[in-house]
Amino acid sequence: MAAASPAHHAIGFITAAAVAFIPVLTAPAAADPKPSEQQLRKELKQLNAKVDKLIERYNLKRVELAEARKAAQAAEERLATAEKALDTAEQRVADLARLQYQNGGGMRLPSLMTLPDGRGAALLEQLTAEQQAMVAKVAAARDEKKKAVDEAAKLAKEIEADAAEVTDQREDAEDVIKDIQGKLEDLVPFATGRRSDGSWAPQLPSGSDNITPRTRLMKTELAKNFALPFSVGCFRAGSSGEHPLGRACDFMMSTGGSMPTAGNAALGDRIAEWALSNRAKLGVKYVIWKQRINHGSGWSGMSNRGSITENHFDHVHISMH
Repeated sequence: MAAASPAHHAIGFITAAAVAFIPVLTAPAAADPKPSEQQLRKELKQLNAKVDKLIERYNLKRVELAEARKAAQAAEERLATAEKALDTAEQRVADLARLQYQNGGGMRLPSLMTLPDGRGAALLEQLTAEQQAMVAKVAAARDEKKKAVDEAAKLAKEIEADAAEVTDQREDAEDVIKDIQGKLEDLVPFATGRRSDGSWAPQLPSGSDNITPRTRLMKTELAKNFALPFSVGCFRAGSSGEHPLGRACDFMMSTGGSMPTAGNAALGDRIAEWALSNRAKLGVKYVIWKQRINHGSGWSGMSNRGSITENHFDHVHISMH
């Protein structure tokens, strides 16, 4: 075999050296797994509880401040009463002292004030003691007032600091809540049967509840996101619209044809908003709520059908494609 040329040796050296400096490529580190829906909902619940605690703490401080201010006002009123009584006592002592002075330094009082057995001096002593008692009472009232005013001022400063802290913490918590809610919305699955042009293929009702798979998915996902106060009615024979087709559900916000409470009315607003925001995923056709209908492009008023139920004030109606 022919000996390798110097050039060949050089090429081999360069190649080996180059290989020695080639960095070893490692597989990228696996990304942290996305939190499950259950984890996200648990975190959302904890954050909502945290916000509620912050609000409760702030509100209790407000109540304490109101009580302290009330105490300060009562102390001020007691001080005014004590000062008025002191003025009266001082005036009585001054009047008696002046009468004594005018009548020889207390040796003889006017007939109106003359008492036997030297009791005029005792009267003056009694009035003087009364005055001293009133002075002490006024001093105590002033101390009480100062204490109450100082307490109210201290509470006011604490509340101001607490309010700023609560606001900051609440904003932080609400930011995280929005983030979690966004992730929860991302977890809402896509319903089956959507065509490439955006339309939806018809589905047959199935199961013991006699509703379509898309309707069942919407109902299930909505129940995950909201604590429903009353029953949910979907399939209904002998009526018009989507109910006999298994493509609609009524989410009741009250019973007996009555208007819902303010809290349940607000819940109905959120349910309607959720259904519309997820309409493209779930296949929501339209929503009816509070005598209005929304196909996804805004609310339109509806004619009066004559009752709270018929006008959809007591339930949110969600129809599916």
